[in-house]
Amino acid sequence: MPLIDKIAWLHLHDGRILSTRSRGKDAYYLPGGKREPGETDADTLLREIREELTVTLDPASLQLRGVFTAPAHGHAPDVLVQMTLYAATYTGQLQPAAEIEEIVWLSYRHRPQVSAVDQLIFDWLRELGELAE
Repeated sequence: MPLIDKIAWLHLHDGRILSTRSRGKDAYYLPGGKREPGETDADTLLREIREELTVTLDPASLQLRGVFTAPAHGHAPDVLVQMTLYAATYTGQLQPAAEIEEIVWLSYRHRPQVSAVDQLIFDWLRELGELAE
């Protein structure tokens, strides 16, 4: 099966999760993106977050939170996305940039509005008590 390799940032605040919506998309996605040739997870995450949200993640604070796999939103049914999820602190002010049209803070009740892999993450965070209803 085809697999999309995505690195994403998990940022929680007051029981809500930071999410984004790209121009022309109908679902919310955790911020991050695809690896470019030769990039490490950290390289990819730092680049993508700087490009999409205009903030700088602290590389020393990166913490692997998990790896999740689900059908890729908006692709053929046999295409999967594997999301490697990191938490990290940042400096700067969150602002949408590049293809990002909207930044939102979501709780568990917004689960139907996110991609399938993000839904797995929402379920996991709810079980851990980290995501508000």
